[in-house]
Amino acid sequence: MDPTSLSSNWKKLQATLKKDKPSTASATKRKASDRESGNGPLKKQKSDTEHLQSRELNAFYKKKRMADKTEVTSSGARSASTSSRRKSTASTTTAESCTGKINEGRSSTAEVGKYVAMDCEMVGVGPNPDNDSALARVSIVNFNGDQVYDSYVRPKEMVTDWRTHVSGIAPKHMVDARDLEVVQKEVAAIMDGRILVGHAVSNDLNALMFGHPKRDIRDTSKHPEYRKIAGGGSPRLKVLAEHFLGIKIQDGAHSSVEDARATMALYRREKDNFEREHLKKWPVRNAEAQDKGDGQKKKKKKKTHRKR
Repeated sequence: MDPTSLSSNWKKLQATLKKDKPSTASATKRKASDRESGNGPLKKQKSDTEHLQSRELNAFYKKKRMADKTEVTSSGARSASTSSRRKSTASTTTAESCTGKINEGRSSTAEVGKYVAMDCEMVGVGPNPDNDSALARVSIVNFNGDQVYDSYVRPKEMVTDWRTHVSGIAPKHMVDARDLEVVQKEVAAIMDGRILVGHAVSNDLNALMFGHPKRDIRDTSKHPEYRKIAGGGSPRLKVLAEHFLGIKIQDGAHSSVEDARATMALYRREKDNFEREHLKKWPVRNAEAQDKGDGQKKKKKKKTHRKR
């Protein structure tokens, strides 16, 4: 991909989000809605450096963090000061972490936070590689788009179609790839107790061969506002990114880090609406509401009986 084009895309993303309010079985299915690219000629792949070291992308997230740092809440100067200090700390910690290293595993600098977005890349395996897939790469970013985790994964089955023109995966990447069991353990530790954002995320979870509480999932492919442009069906991530964020992704081999960042940006754009829709299906648990209210209950006065 032309670096100039990549620069233009992320500048558009920056302008778009600035206007918006802050807002278990083996994998056998491909991400049909996202991964289909036909049988056309092999496209020139983006280099690893272009994938993860986009200066424009890093500048966008840095500017977003600076905006969050100076944000003043309506609850008064004291809460604004507290919020600013917290965000300032997070900003300092993640200032250098937006540019991740390919196949780094767990980042040593990026904070995870409450929200994470995940995307995976698959390869075809077995005698029917068009339908049978195996995990080959998994990437996770935090709410600010910083790379939290990235790893190539060594499939257990024989790879019969690398799908390089779509997945970006090639045999050379398997030299330093991690075993599936290692990746499962590391990813599970990151996701534990957090909100998982993804696009058709069930495909990724199936590939990893473990689940995540539905209450803690936000799927951009199921958001009503985003489904409108697909006539009520499941929209492609590429289409959503171009239509709502004004950027072009997946022009050639995919990057799971880039896709995860785009997915998180789409969630952030509609965060309030996402949460309202989510509460319709998953209202606050009674136990949670009770625990929350317990601290506010006043002690009941003991009844005193007058002696006759």
